[in-house]
Amino acid sequence: MQTVDFLFDYIAVETFWTILLIIHGLLAVALLGALTHQAMAVAMPVRYAGNDSFVTRFRAVLGPRYADAICVLWIITFMFGAWIYIKYRIHIRVPIEQQGYWKTLGVFELKEHLTTFGIGLLPIYWYLWMNPKHPAYDNARKWVTVFLAATCWYAFLIGHIVNNVRGYAS
Repeated sequence: MQTVDFLFDYIAVETFWTILLIIHGLLAVALLGALTHQAMAVAMPVRYAGNDSFVTRFRAVLGPRYADAICVLWIITFMFGAWIYIKYRIHIRVPIEQQGYWKTLGVFELKEHLTTFGIGLLPIYWYLWMNPKHPAYDNARKWVTVFLAATCWYAFLIGHIVNNVRGYAS
């Protein structure tokens, strides 16, 4: 923590943690958008170009172009989340336990495990997307991408729910 102590001469501690949470949230939104586009493209590929609807254009992205950005965003978002976890573990989780919100804690624990599992899948995910023309990888690429997208949505929503239960700055 000593590496950021000098910042507290300029901003309040709570402001620092709020800024960190906002950055984490913005990174999560970028990751969520990229993964959702890619998952839609791989799960429901565009069959014909005659339909120019919003959904068709949303699905008509080149999935391999998103792979590097998704890996980098997942890792950076995870690191910010791990840093914020320090504050959560001490100042937010304990009061939630004292209030008996066990289901809330349980879904947050699942979020932690799923995002960690996602970190472990990133090398496989990246390899599958670096070989997009290899037909043997199509099914694995699709399901790994859909899993990561579903995990990202789950983590995003659960993070908001837990924040609403206790409030970050309380």
